[in-house]
This record gives sequence, structure tokens and C-alpha cells, in this order.
Amino acid sequence: MKTVSSLFLALFLSTLFFTGCAVKKPYHYPNYDIIKPEKTCKPKRKNIQKLLNSYIDKPYVWAEEGPDAFDCSGLTYNIYGQMGMDIPRVARDQAKMGKKIAFQNLHYGDLIFFGSTNKRSKRINHVGIYLGNGWFAHASSKERKVTITHFSKEPKYLKRMKTCKRYLSKDERSKYMTCDAPLKKMKVTSTRYTTPWQTGMKLPRKAVP
Repeated sequence: MKTVSSLFLALFLSTLFFTGCAVKKPYHYPNYDIIKPEKTCKPKRKNIQKLLNSYIDKPYVWAEEGPDAFDCSGLTYNIYGQMGMDIPRVARDQAKMGKKIAFQNLHYGDLIFFGSTNKRSKRINHVGIYLGNGWFAHASSKERKVTITHFSKEPKYLKRMKTCKRYLSKDERSKYMTCDAPLKKMKVTSTRYTTPWQTGMKLPRKAVP
């Protein structure tokens, strides 16, 4: 009996040791650890708007997915992730998911993917969230913040556009989460094990390392 009790005590103490002594990585630029956002709301466009409004003017920091700083795909990953919709972390993979939508049929919350102005190139390196009437929100490396842009004021974005995707149906009853191509499984973590960029930290000199 004494042996069994000692064994349970040893297991209990070892559990406390390993759970209580988890080493949290300090922030280092760029931080490529993917921090999965906690689900905080339902998939609704009003929630996209609410989350987005809270992130406007937050700084652009490469490889960050919030809540204090974002890169372009980190912003979309965070917003859809908080609604319980698991999407890939990077823009090129986000573009493989969802329902393809023509530019003229875009609806609030749809994603727009961009690349170079070379029409032959299919490479994607940027993503924004459509807001309606030619406006879209994105974490801009040029502006160094989450901002809102209009296609008429920045016509180069029209030339860079590669595809548009919808994850949430207009009536909000359906989710379009199918993939056009296989996706590499993401390794995600939490703030318990790694440190994201936080307000008060120095901003990197270069937007893109």
C-alpha cells in the first residue's frame, strides 16, 4: 500500500513539475510560432466588423497574428479563428480554401488575394478583407499598420489581384471550407509557450525581414 501511495505521489509531483515549469519563449523578431486564437464569437459579419474595428491602426509586424500586431494573413487568420473557423496561417494557403467569387460579386467579409502585377504569375503574397463599395481592410507593410484602402485611390491593387474567396455564405448559414489543393498541417501553440509582439515593444526597423 505504501509503495502504491509513493508511486502516485511521485507521478503527481512530476506532473506539477512539468506543467508548472513550461518554458515560455521570449519575443524575438520574427516570431514564426503560430498562436491559435481562442474562439470568442460566432461566424457573423457583424463579428468580423467588430473585431476588425478593434484592430484598425494596430501595427504591422511580420509573422504576427495579434492581438497587438499583425501581418496581412495574421489579421485574417485571427478574425476567422475567433469565429471558430480554422483557416491556414499564410495567404497563399488561405487562397486555396473557400468558394471562388468574382470581383463584382464580392460581399462584406470576403477575402481578396494579391500578388505581383505580372498577370502570368500566380504567386500570392498579400490578402485583404472586402468591406464593400471598393473598400478593403488589410495589414499593410507599406503603411506599417492595419488600415483601410480604396481601389480607386490605390489602383495598383486591382492590377495585383489574383483571386477572391468566400468562407461564409451571404445568409451566414453555410461555411465554405473546402480546399482546392492539399494543405500542409500547421503546428500551432499558445501564449503559454511563446510571446507575441506586445504593445510597448520596439517595432522592427524593416517591415519585412
